[in-house]
Amino acid sequence: MELDGAELRWRKSSASNAGNCVEVAFADHVAVRDSHDPEGALLGFSAYAWRSFLGVVKDSGPKAIF
Repeated sequence: MELDGAELRWRKSSASNAGNCVEVAFADHVAVRDSHDPEGALLGFSAYAWRSFLGVVKDSGPKAIF
């Protein structure tokens, strides 16, 4: 999957805070980037993989999963 961040509409996570800023964009895939480095690396996920990841995070509650 090839990602071109310039063509995506980015949204900052509502959970982002001082120093921990993540942005996501939705197209045929889900793209994730560091908002402090918009020209830097992008992570790409299928919609299924993204939903699975969010499900794990939601189910884990406030405790760290990593």
